[in-house]
Amino acid sequence: MIPNRRLHPVMFAGTGSDVGKSIIAAAFCRIFRQDGYHPAPFKAQNMALNSYATPEGLEIGRAQAVQAEAAGIECRTDMNPLLLKPSSDHTSQVVLHGKPIGNQSAYEYFRKEGREELRKEVCGAFDRLSQDYNPIVMEGAGSISEINLRDSDLVNLPMAIHAGADVILVADIDRGGVFASVYGSIMLQREEEKKHIKGILINKFRGDIRLFEPGIKMLEELCNIPVVGVVPYYKDIHIEEEDSVALQTKSMQAEQGKVNVAVVLLRHLSNFTDFNVLERDLRVHLFYTNNTDEIMKADIILIPGSKSTLADLYELRRNGAAQAIVRAHREGATVMGICGGYQIMGQEVCDPEHVEGDIERLPGLGLLPVSTSMHGEKVTKQVEFTFKDGSDICRGYEIHMGFTSVVKGEQISPLNFLSDGRTDGYYMNSTCMGTYIHGILDNGAFIDFLLQPFASKMEKSAFDYQAFKEEQYDKLADHVRKYVNLPLIYQIMQGND
Repeated sequence: MIPNRRLHPVMFAGTGSDVGKSIIAAAFCRIFRQDGYHPAPFKAQNMALNSYATPEGLEIGRAQAVQAEAAGIECRTDMNPLLLKPSSDHTSQVVLHGKPIGNQSAYEYFRKEGREELRKEVCGAFDRLSQDYNPIVMEGAGSISEINLRDSDLVNLPMAIHAGADVILVADIDRGGVFASVYGSIMLQREEEKKHIKGILINKFRGDIRLFEPGIKMLEELCNIPVVGVVPYYKDIHIEEEDSVALQTKSMQAEQGKVNVAVVLLRHLSNFTDFNVLERDLRVHLFYTNNTDEIMKADIILIPGSKSTLADLYELRRNGAAQAIVRAHREGATVMGICGGYQIMGQEVCDPEHVEGDIERLPGLGLLPVSTSMHGEKVTKQVEFTFKDGSDICRGYEIHMGFTSVVKGEQISPLNFLSDGRTDGYYMNSTCMGTYIHGILDNGAFIDFLLQPFASKMEKSAFDYQAFKEEQYDKLADHVRKYVNLPLIYQIMQGND
C-alpha cells in the first residue's frame, strides 16, 4: 500500500435499504485515514430527516457528516449535494448544495424532465471533491436494482460510472435471502453497470463464519465476483444511526439511581442524534415514547425537532401526549424543547403562508411565552454560545424554518448567548426552557446544567463524548479490518483504469 498513490473511488452500494452501507462507508473512511490516505465521503442523494450544518451554514445529511468525522475532516456540501427531507408520506423538501429549492412529490421528483440538470449538479460536486481527497468513499442509496427508476437514478451505478468507482455490493444476511438478493441485484444490471461491481460484502453475520464458507464459494461461482468480506453483527460499537426506525425499541422502564429522560416520539422527528450523548451518559436513562403513562414517569421530558411542527403538534394534542407533558411539568418534571420542540412549547404556532401544509394555526403547550410564525428562509448555521448562567463556550448548529418571538407584555429571557451577538431560545426557569440549537446536548457543561436539579438521584459521573466517538470509530475500523480482505480491496482500487 502506497498512501500517496491515487486510488479509484470505492462505492458501497446495497441490495436494499438498511443493509449497513452508511456504517461500512464510515468504517472505510477511518481505515483509509489510519493507513495514511486523505479520504472523504460522498453520497450524491440522501433521503433523511437527520441533517447537519456545515461550517459554512449549509445543510447535508447527518450520515455524511459522521463519515467525514471518521475521516478526520470537516464536512462540506459536496459530500452530499442533494438531500431529500420527507415532509409527508408523498412530499419532500429538496435541498441542493445545502439550500432548500422547494418541495416536490415523489412523482415530480423522479420524473425524467429536469433530471439531467440535477445529474450535472451532483456529478460536479463529486468532481470537485475528488480534486481534494483520495480516495472518495461513496455510498449508494437503497437497492441498486430498482429498475423502474433506473433512468432517473442519480446515486447508484450511474454515479459510479461517472466517478470510475469500484463498487462493493453490501448485503444484509441477517434479514435472510442473501443469495437471491446478491445474485438478483447483479443480474438486473446492464452489462456496463456489471463491470463496475468488483466485490461482494456480506454484512451483519451471526454465528460461526466457518459455516458460511461454502456459501462464499457458491456466491463467487454464481456471480463471478469475489466476496471481499463477511462482517459479523456487533453490539458493542456505537456509531450514529442514519435513520430513527429503532428508537421505539429503546427501553421505557424507569431506572433507579439515574435521571429518567423521555424524548417525545414525534411522527416527523428530525435530528434524533441530538440525544446520543445523553443516551451514553451513565447518569441518565433515556427512552423514546409518546405514551402518556411513560411521559408521566420521566424526570426530564425533551421535545425534539420536527420536519412538520404543526402536524406533530396536532398529533400530540390528539393522542393526549400534549396534556401529559403539561401535567408532568406541573408535577415537577423538567421540559425542554429543541427547534420544533421549542416552537411546540410556546403559546401558538402559525403558518399563514402554508409553508408546512394546510394548518394555519394551532395553540402550543403554553409552557413558554413565545409565538412562532412559519415564514422566511431556512436558517442553517454552526454556532458558538454560552448558556444561561454558564461560562463555558459551547457549540451546536441551527437548522430551522420560522421565527419565534416573545409575546407582547412578557419579559425577554434568552437561554443562550451566541458569539455573533444574537440570543437564542427562552429560559423560564431551570425546569422549563427551549432552544433552536441542535447539538446543544453534545456539550457536557449544558448537560450538567440540565441534570443539576436531579443531582441527588445520580450515582455516576459524566464522560467525554468526543473521546468516546473517536474510540468508536477506531473500534469499528478494527472490527471491519478483521473480517474483510483489505489487501484485495486495495488491489481492486489500484487496478488498471
